[in-house]
Amino acid sequence: MSKRDRLGRRLIQLYAGLVLYGVSSGLLVEAGLGLEPWNVLHQGLAELTGLTIGAVSVAVGAAVLLLWIPLRQRPGLGTVSNVLVVGVAMDGALAVLPDARALAVRVPLLLAGVVLNGAATGLYIAARFGAGPRDGLMTGLHRRTGRSVRLMRTAVEVAVVVTGFALGGTVGVGTLLYAVSIGPLAQVFLRLFAVPAVAGGGPAVAIESPERVILRP
Repeated sequence: MSKRDRLGRRLIQLYAGLVLYGVSSGLLVEAGLGLEPWNVLHQGLAELTGLTIGAVSVAVGAAVLLLWIPLRQRPGLGTVSNVLVVGVAMDGALAVLPDARALAVRVPLLLAGVVLNGAATGLYIAARFGAGPRDGLMTGLHRRTGRSVRLMRTAVEVAVVVTGFALGGTVGVGTLLYAVSIGPLAQVFLRLFAVPAVAGGGPAVAIESPERVILRP
């Protein structure tokens, strides 16, 4: 694969992954059975402010990105794109999805949302255009404190879930399902979407453990 073709594939993967992430998050919102940690916070803030959950996602992503300055993190194309694309895609998905009231509809929406979220995570991480703003917050805290990424992730996500729940965000079986399945799912999709090297050799994307790479965009 030439450098030009490889770059084109990476760009396609980045934006396809970010759009799919927003759509999958919209499915989880519509299912109403529990959201991934950061969207619990986004939904709670949306209830408080009257903004759409996608607009809140963009605003929170931008605010988190500002925290990169004291942590000395450097954003990439994927970082900035993450802030803008995911929230817009989530609002777009919610605008076209029909209301799901029956449990027989909500459960498949939940399952589809979790699986597609794993695929989206594999796509955008494998593109290697920089961490998402929330990813960088956790890895930045890891570097500055010397604590493990897993500990930083757990601490931050517990805080956002508790805050979001207090503001009216949805916590439920979907939150738990997401927590236990997103790592294995995304690891599978990371391997599937790894970009080939320019000239022979192994894949261009190193497959790290889920604890290091599967962080909310």
